[in-house]
Amino acid sequence: MSAKRSNEPAVWMLFGIGGFLVAFLLPVQIFLYGIAFPLKWLPDPGYAGTLSLAGDVLTRIYLVILVFFALFHAAHRIRLTMGDVLQMRHLNTALGVLLYGAALAGSIITLVLAIRLP
Repeated sequence: MSAKRSNEPAVWMLFGIGGFLVAFLLPVQIFLYGIAFPLKWLPDPGYAGTLSLAGDVLTRIYLVILVFFALFHAAHRIRLTMGDVLQMRHLNTALGVLLYGAALAGSIITLVLAIRLP
């Protein structure tokens, strides 16, 4: 008799990587484009400069990876919160399908947008 295999290790890996990337990289993005550039602490690259930067392949890969892991991190955190705090463990499978499906759809949309960027 074989034991039932779980996908939990893979989900926790996505959660951990997403938490790490969001904690270390998203504050940099927020600081630059939300604080430093508008307050003129750093030279503002402007729309054309930002679009040029976004046109670089490495920048696109960076953004897709950041959004992918951030979405899966958020999906897992919401699923666990709804199960523990709101006592919805009986809906764990349905929540998983809904939340991870939404994270996957958001990741696919991000990838398509990154490919279509001029």
